[in-house]
Amino acid sequence: MNKIHKYIICAGFAMLGLTSCSDFLEADNKANVEADEYFTTEAGKQELRTTLYNSTKWMGTSISINEWGTDLYAITRSSSPSNFHTYLTTTDDDEVKSFYQNAYAMIQKANTLLYYAGDNAQYAAEAKFIRCMGYYYLTQHFGAVPYVTHYIQSAEREYPRMPLAELYPNIITELESIISDASLPAEDHNGNVSRKAVAALLAKVCLAAGWDLETTLTNDSLGTYNIAGTTYFNKAAQYAEQAIDGRQLSMSFEDKWSPANEGNEEEIFSIQYERSGFPGDILTGGHGLQNNYGSGYGNPVENGMKSSNGGLVPSTKGIYLWSADDSRYEATFMTTIYNYTGEWGTSGYYAYYNATEAAKKTLPIMGRYFPWWANVNDVKAYINANPKLFTQGTCPAACYVVIMSDPAVAYTFNKTTGRIAKTLTKEYNEHLKGEGMTAVTHCVKKYDDPETPQANSATGYRDIVMLHLSDLYLVAAEAYLMSGNEQKALDYINDVRSRAKTATLASFADYKAEYAVSDNFQIQPLDVLLDELARETYAERTRWMDLRRTKQLVRYNKEFNKYITSASDMANSYGQIKWYRPIPASEIETNTAISEEDQNPGY
Repeated sequence: MNKIHKYIICAGFAMLGLTSCSDFLEADNKANVEADEYFTTEAGKQELRTTLYNSTKWMGTSISINEWGTDLYAITRSSSPSNFHTYLTTTDDDEVKSFYQNAYAMIQKANTLLYYAGDNAQYAAEAKFIRCMGYYYLTQHFGAVPYVTHYIQSAEREYPRMPLAELYPNIITELESIISDASLPAEDHNGNVSRKAVAALLAKVCLAAGWDLETTLTNDSLGTYNIAGTTYFNKAAQYAEQAIDGRQLSMSFEDKWSPANEGNEEEIFSIQYERSGFPGDILTGGHGLQNNYGSGYGNPVENGMKSSNGGLVPSTKGIYLWSADDSRYEATFMTTIYNYTGEWGTSGYYAYYNATEAAKKTLPIMGRYFPWWANVNDVKAYINANPKLFTQGTCPAACYVVIMSDPAVAYTFNKTTGRIAKTLTKEYNEHLKGEGMTAVTHCVKKYDDPETPQANSATGYRDIVMLHLSDLYLVAAEAYLMSGNEQKALDYINDVRSRAKTATLASFADYKAEYAVSDNFQIQPLDVLLDELARETYAERTRWMDLRRTKQLVRYNKEFNKYITSASDMANSYGQIKWYRPIPASEIETNTAISEEDQNPGY
C-alpha cells in the first residue's frame, strides 16, 4: 500500500471479535459529519482501505501461537515453557483470545470497506483478499469458525460455526472471483494485494483444504493418514504454478532477506512498516520480530547489543537441520556478533550491517557461533590466530565462542588471564540453561533492522513478508507429493535446494537427516518436504500450522519437543488430542449460536 497513507489510523476501529459496532465509526468524525456521509467520500474510502491494511499486522506478529510446541525451537534460562510448549492452553488464554479477536476485527474491517466502497473494484478485491486471509488463519488454528461476510451494524450475536466442508469452498470461490480482477496489479512488491498474491493464497487454502477434507488421520502418534481424493491438491498445485509464473529463484538467500533489499521480486505480499513515516513515538510503532528468535544478549543501552528475549532459540533438531554446504545457515543466523566500542550502529550487534568491511576485520567479537560440523581443532586455531578479536578490553560484554552441536562446546573469556578458552562441553539442552554464560546461541537475522535505535524495546520497522516465491515452490512440492506426482514434488524441492547451494536429491530416499531420531521415527517423503520448509521458512511463524495441516503435530512433538513424551500429553483427560486451539471462552459466552458443546476436542 502507499507508504504515504499507511499510518493514517481510523481511531474508531477498536472493536474486536464478533461484537456490535453500530457506532464505532463515529470516533473518527473529524468535521461532525455523519459516518455514512464521510465514508462514502473518496477520502473516507481511502481511510477505510488504509485502516484495513493496518489491521493485518497481527498476522505477522503472532509468534508464540505459531511457533511454540513444534520441533524447531527451544528456550533458554531466561524463559519458561508456556502452555503452548506443554499443550496446556485453556479457553481463557489471552494470546489465543487475541488471535481470534484480531482475525475477526480484520474481517469486520474488510466487510466495512466492502459496505462503503464496494463500488470501487480495487478496494472491493483487496477487502475480499484480506478477509479470506483472515479466514485462512482462523481455519488453521480453530477449524470450523463463524463465516461472516457482511458489515455488522447491530447488536446481533448469533454466528454459528460453519463446517470446513462449507467454509473452504466459500473462501476458494471468493478468491477465484478476484484472481483475474483487472483492478488489481498483476504483481506488487510493496504490500498491495495483487493477482499473484490471490493465486498464492488460493494455493495455500486449497492445500489446507486437501489435507482437512480429502485425507483421514489413521494414527495420531505415527502421523499416518489415508488419502481419499486429490481434487484440492491438484488445485493447490495449479494455483501455486500460477503464483510462481515461471519465475526462477535467481537471487541468493542472503540477498532475499537483506534489509537493503526489501520489496524484492520474490516478495508476493508483505505487511508494511516505515519508521520515517510513523507519526508517533518510533519506539512504540514498530514490531519485535528481530527480538524474538535468539539468546539474551543483555541491555542494548548498556552493551550495544540487539535486544533479545531469550526465547525461540534453535532446538537440538534445529541446529542439525542444515548441512555444511547449505548457504541458508549463514543467511538465517547471525554467527558473528561484534562487541560494542561505544559507537552505536557501527560497533556492537548492528556493526554487521553498518560498519565497513575493513572495520569489521578489526572489531572485537562478543559472540562467534560455529555450526555443528565445525572441527574443534580448527575453531581453537581460529581463536588463537585472532587474539585481538577475542578480548574484552574496554567493551562492556565478555566474549564467547560456541560450537552449536550436541554436546555444545563453549569457550568463554577469563578476565584474570585475559584470554578466551574452552570452559565446557555440555549436552545441548543443558547448555541452553546458560550456566556460566549468557549468550548461549546465535539469533535469527531475517528481521534485523540496521536503523534500530539504542533502546531496550521492540523497535524494528522491517516489512513482514507473508507470501513469497520459494514458499510457493514448496507449496507446489507438497501439493504434487499429495496428488501422487513425487517427481514433480522433488523437482520443486531441488530448485529450492539448488538456490541454497546444497546437494540436490535423486530421490526422496537419498535424503539423510543430520539430526538424531529414535528407531520409531522413520524419515518419509513428507518429512523431507517438512525439513525443507523448516530451512526455507525458519522463523516465519508457520511451523505449527505446517505440522497441524500435515497431521504430523503429535508425531513431531513426541520426537522433538522435550516437554511432550506421549500423545496423552497433548490430550485432555478423555484422550481427545488438541489438534486445534480452543474457541475462546469469551466467544462462547457472547455468541448465542455457539455453546460449550461446540468447543474443539481436547478442551
